[in-house]
Amino acid sequence: MQNKISLDKLKKGEEATIVAFHSDELPAKFYELGFTPGATIQIKHKAPARGPICVTIVKDRTLVAIRTAEASLILTSRI
Repeated sequence: MQNKISLDKLKKGEEATIVAFHSDELPAKFYELGFTPGATIQIKHKAPARGPICVTIVKDRTLVAIRTAEASLILTSRI
């Protein structure tokens, strides 16, 4: 079984597959943007001091910046 890691713990350049969500508090906009279980993502940039994280959703090459607090609710599996 693969280890789950929250999206905020991934390093720049890493790719992962979204496995689940840690909480139901994640806004619906994330689903609309493509943050769904099974979606492959790549970390493009991480701002210092727990700032925003830029994530590319590989399927449609969408670049999205999200808060670290929200990224911590998204569970992934490294590729």
